[in-house]
Amino acid sequence: MGKYADDNARISSLIRPDEVHRDVYCDQELFELEMQRLWGRAWIYVGHDSQVPKPGDYYTADIAGQPVVMVRAADGAVHVLLNRCAHKGAKVVSTSSGNCRGQLRCPYHGWTFRTDGSLRTVPLKAGYNDTGFAESNAAKGMTRLDSASHRGFVFTRLSKDGPSFHEYFGDSLSSIDNMADRSPEGKLEVTGGVLRYMHNCNWKMFIENLNDTMHPMVAHESSAGTARDLWKGQPPETPVPMVIEQFVPFVSSYEFFDRMGVQIYDNGHSYTGVNFSIHSKYSSVPEYERQMEQAYGSERAHAILGEARHNTVYYPSLTIKGAIQTIRVVRPLAVDKTLIESYTLRLVGAPDELLARSVLYTRLINAPTSVVGHDDLHCYRAIQEGLAANANPWVSLHRDYKPSEQTGIAGRYNGTSEISMRGQFRAWLAAMTRTEGTK
Repeated sequence: MGKYADDNARISSLIRPDEVHRDVYCDQELFELEMQRLWGRAWIYVGHDSQVPKPGDYYTADIAGQPVVMVRAADGAVHVLLNRCAHKGAKVVSTSSGNCRGQLRCPYHGWTFRTDGSLRTVPLKAGYNDTGFAESNAAKGMTRLDSASHRGFVFTRLSKDGPSFHEYFGDSLSSIDNMADRSPEGKLEVTGGVLRYMHNCNWKMFIENLNDTMHPMVAHESSAGTARDLWKGQPPETPVPMVIEQFVPFVSSYEFFDRMGVQIYDNGHSYTGVNFSIHSKYSSVPEYERQMEQAYGSERAHAILGEARHNTVYYPSLTIKGAIQTIRVVRPLAVDKTLIESYTLRLVGAPDELLARSVLYTRLINAPTSVVGHDDLHCYRAIQEGLAANANPWVSLHRDYKPSEQTGIAGRYNGTSEISMRGQFRAWLAAMTRTEGTK
């Protein structure tokens, strides 16, 4: 038995109000406990319902080491099932996506299941007569998990224990609402494939970095800074290429990022860009703005487009950039290995220029071939390796800390505060010590 498994006091000792112990990033036993206690009880993003548009369509994923399949039933409902045959435990679906034509069939013995997971047929079923099979778990079929969809974003929870979907996310869902509302039809679609990007670091380093606004002007100086320097000296009337619009804001000043602001919610969720963000000054698309005004009215359209949130963290598994319609999904594999999946979403009914902008952003910033992303990945790996040094086992999260945070942290703060990270570790500790609530 490990040193943390049955010792909540020892786990609690790893989190201080303004710093955390390096074991939260480096200890394999803690990682395994995270998969059970945090990732197993939290609402985890599976996929978007546009990835299963027709009855029988399915999409597979792994959550905390467990295979799941999202499938659309004949009545239009989207279910999330554990991807495990009720008989011998084989994965029923092996491909990442496809259509099951109304039934899921195990490749080992041919048991079939309906799209809601219930058992449909068993070969030579008479062999189970008078055996107790009818009362067994196997007869219940594939396990259907609790799931919830918000504006097409499908989340699931491995455990029956824990807060409800809306208790868990609360007002943080407004970031998803704003992204969907940017479509003149109020709809989003995942477009193209997925870009998978292996990160040789603990998953929390990636999540923390999303709302860390003290690093861009340093870490991205070599990439975005180079783009800025190359553009210097251009006549003011020169049209700004889309790539320059997207690159250069990453090396904005400390003052810019501090004034940008950060919104903190309970349960580890947060977003940067309360007042403005690096997405605020993209070139206008007059045709799109006219469509939005026709769909929503002038006042509402301007309110929707006036929101330019940077990164929203839906702790612990999903991060979105609503103003540019890109998302990244976190799939932890080991204590020092994390798979990041990047998707681009299309604003249904919007001009193709909007999609072209989003696709370019995904390639420039979030892809394995990106420039900006490699800056971050170098830093993550440097942290993972640097924490092996024994001089100081604690990681500082002191920036803008105030003792009043102990009574609650939901609210708005200056953008360079490390409060989003402190909020994430409050949620982490509540889950890891099996306590209720993270207020």
